[in-house]
Amino acid sequence: MTSPGTQNPQLRLLAGTEGGRRLNHAEHLAIHAELPLPDAHRHAEHWAQDFVKQVEVSGLTGRGGGGFPTARKLSGSIGGHHRHIVVIDAMEGEPAAQKDSVLAAYAPHLILDGAELLAAALSATEVRIAVARDNPAASSSIEAAIAERGRRGRRGAQFSVGTPPGRYVAGEESALVSWLDNGDSRPTYRPSKPAVLTIGRRRAYVENAETTATLALIARHGGGAFAAQGRDRSGGMALVTLSGAVSEPGVHEVAVGTPLGEIIALGRPTGSVSGILLGGYGGTFVGPEALTAPWSADGLQPLGGAPGAGVIIVLSDHSCGIAEMARIADWMARESAGQCGPCVFGLPALAEDLSLVAAARNKGRIDVRLQAHLDVIEGRGACAHPDGVVRMVRSGLSVFRKDVAAHLEGRRCASATAPTVLTLPANTGVLPWR
Repeated sequence: MTSPGTQNPQLRLLAGTEGGRRLNHAEHLAIHAELPLPDAHRHAEHWAQDFVKQVEVSGLTGRGGGGFPTARKLSGSIGGHHRHIVVIDAMEGEPAAQKDSVLAAYAPHLILDGAELLAAALSATEVRIAVARDNPAASSSIEAAIAERGRRGRRGAQFSVGTPPGRYVAGEESALVSWLDNGDSRPTYRPSKPAVLTIGRRRAYVENAETTATLALIARHGGGAFAAQGRDRSGGMALVTLSGAVSEPGVHEVAVGTPLGEIIALGRPTGSVSGILLGGYGGTFVGPEALTAPWSADGLQPLGGAPGAGVIIVLSDHSCGIAEMARIADWMARESAGQCGPCVFGLPALAEDLSLVAAARNKGRIDVRLQAHLDVIEGRGACAHPDGVVRMVRSGLSVFRKDVAAHLEGRRCASATAPTVLTLPANTGVLPWR
C-alpha cells in the first residue's frame, strides 16, 4: 500500500497502516486526533451547515462508483422532519475491488468517524455498517472497532454490523436497504432514481465506506486542505485497486489527477499494456493512449472512461481482450438477480456471443447478433447491472476492434487460450439472496 503524491501524511486514509498494521482506537487518535463533533454550545443545525460547506469546498465525490457530489447528496437530506438511519456500504461486491476491505481491516475507525459525522449531521440515532458475509476479516475488524470505542463520543448513535450475502449486486443501494429492511438483497426497480429508500419508517442515507472515511479527514483538516492534495490542486486523495497483468497487485492511495500510467507503474506491468478496464466489471475499457491521461473524472471523460469505484485492471499483449470480456460477461450473467429479461436471457446470450467471437467461430454472422443483443439489453433492466455489462462490452469492442475483426475473419490470436488475469470467484448462480 503506497501513497504517491501525498503532501500531508495526516490527510491519508491509510496513514499508519504500512506493513498491514491495524490501528486500534488509541493509535488512530494518535495519528488523526479527536473528531470535531457538535457540542451543547453550538447548535447542531449550524454545525451541519458548516460541515456540508467544507465537504463542498473539498470537491469530494462518491467513491463507490457513482461519482455524485457528496455535499449535494448530504445537503439534500439535512433538515426537515424526516427521521434517518445511516447505512455505510462496505459490501464491495466487485471482485476486482479491495479498497473498502482494506480500509475496514486496517483503518476501521476512520469509517466509524465518518459515520458519526453523518449521524450528527442527519440527527440519526442508528448507524448500520454492511459488510459481505464472505468477508469476515472486514466485519470482525469493524465489530472490534465499535467495541474499542464503547460509548465514548458516540452522541447517542447506535452502531451495528450487518452481513448481507456476498453477491455482486447486493451492494447496490436499493438491494442493500432492502436486505436491511426485509432480508432480501435483490435490487428494487426505481425508474425515477434517486427514489427515497426506507428502512421501516426511517429514510436510509447510504454512503460508501471510502467516502465516509474521507469525511473524517475533511472534518479534521478542512475541505481546502483535502482538495489541495489532488494532483491538479483539487480532488484530494483516493484509493485504487490495481490488478490484472501486474506483478504487484494491491491497493494504493493516490492523488486524484495522477497520470494513469504512473498509477499502473506501481503494480509493475508484466507486458505492454493493450487495454485497461476502469471501474470494475461494469466499467469501461480504454486503450494504451489513456496512460498519459489524468486519473480523474475530467481527465478520463474524453476517452469515455471514469474513475468509478477505483478499480484499474490492466491487460497486456499476453492476453486476449475478447476472451477476457467473454469471461467477465459470463461471470456477470451468473451474478444477476434474475428479476428481468435482460438479465435472465440477455446476459447469458451476450456471454455466448463473446465466447464464439473469442473462439473465432463466426456462426451465422455472430457480429450482427452480438450488436442486436447489446441494443436490446441496454436501458431495459430492472437495475443498472445489465447496463454495466453492455458498457463494458461496447467499450471493449472498440478498444480491441482490430482483434475483433481478425477473430471474426477466423484468425484467432495466440493469446485467446491464455490463462485469465482477472479475479473471477466461483459463482454457481444459486448463492443466497438472504
